[in-house]
Amino acid sequence: MTILTTAPSLWRVEKAVAISHNLQAHRPSPVAVGFAAPPIATGIRFRPRALAAAIARTVTLRDAPEALLAQWARSSLLEVKFLIADGPSFEVSEAIRSLADAERTAFAGRVGAGITDLVMNGLGYTWRDNGACLAGSKSRPDFIYGGGHADGHGVVVAEAHGSFAEDVTEKRIERKANEKYAKQVKPHIGESCTHGKLVHGYSVAFGSNPTSQDTYLHVAEKKIPKPRRKSKTSVGTADPTRGGTPAGLALAAYRANFLLMGAAKVVAWIDWLRRVRQVQPEPSLSTFFVIEQEGRRFIAATEAFLPNLPLGSWLQESDSPPFWPYHLDEFWRWRGAGPVAWEDIFAMDESVAKAFLFELSALIRGSGEGLPEILNLPSVEPIGLTLRLEGLAADGEGRYPVTRFRDGLAILGRVPPSSLAASRLRWSPESGFDAMD
Repeated sequence: MTILTTAPSLWRVEKAVAISHNLQAHRPSPVAVGFAAPPIATGIRFRPRALAAAIARTVTLRDAPEALLAQWARSSLLEVKFLIADGPSFEVSEAIRSLADAERTAFAGRVGAGITDLVMNGLGYTWRDNGACLAGSKSRPDFIYGGGHADGHGVVVAEAHGSFAEDVTEKRIERKANEKYAKQVKPHIGESCTHGKLVHGYSVAFGSNPTSQDTYLHVAEKKIPKPRRKSKTSVGTADPTRGGTPAGLALAAYRANFLLMGAAKVVAWIDWLRRVRQVQPEPSLSTFFVIEQEGRRFIAATEAFLPNLPLGSWLQESDSPPFWPYHLDEFWRWRGAGPVAWEDIFAMDESVAKAFLFELSALIRGSGEGLPEILNLPSVEPIGLTLRLEGLAADGEGRYPVTRFRDGLAILGRVPPSSLAASRLRWSPESGFDAMD
């Protein structure tokens, strides 16, 4: 007998978690004169899809096979639905007890990484890469971030920890954050990596006790003492001419973003520029839907709507007839599904996506000259997460729930055919991003 289990609906109530914080001494400090770390708030609030998307964002920062990374990313939504309880406070569900110890530990680690990504976004950092890009044999932090307060100074590192165990207490989580800071963050501060100088560091530890349902979040951060007098040397000061995003960091972040969107052709070109892929991809078009929701415009890869279907190739190459939302309804009726609304679609803020893809085309055209050090890319304010507890009412996600990160990546909770704009966009590796009628 086959037993079918239906996944629960993704909880909609915004979660609120208090943050405790301490500063770790470091010499020399500051590493970059003029760098000021953003203040840590007393707590964080986030929508459920923000956590699931953050887990997916961190999982895909690797050079593993794309199909494997995409599968891990898809599973993050399902895990959050089953294993995190509904309600305004963060609690694990009873289903967590059915997991083997190794599986519970792995899930807690993924949640810890996702929470760390939410904290770093809340602090204003924008672009990210896996800490594996750091050289040497020392224990490495999990992630590298750039943008925000680090712009013009270098990049910062972040170590993540998560635990769902019976022995989770406030003191234990604080101790774990401090231990990981000392072992995996502090030794690297002041060094240089492919993305720039490591000027600051964080260790983020998150834990929830499945019995008491007490939840704790602690951030250990490098201390930057206030200068007693103005420095007489310019060494280590910010260079205003170097403001912007380190090119390698941007490519790592947007590779993960477009992989989550299902835009395989864009990912292939990024891998070629990063020398992960040796053979130059075929210069074929990538096609995107424009989605309008709550006064904002996003783009989503056509593959996200029609995966592994023969019609997908027609969508990619055909300019005529126009592909209106009506045709989507007709296609799904032919499939026997009738008119549908798609759920949990990864997309990109339209303005940010256009800016990056134009830059990507320029990099491809000038590939013989090598990558530039800096790219000028926009960022946007996040939606669905904030480092603040006080003075905010519970966030209803609206008719069409939208969560967005600073680098433009978004996850759209519901995409009815009526929200698809009457035009598509396509990207050409040679000429950039153009509108289609």
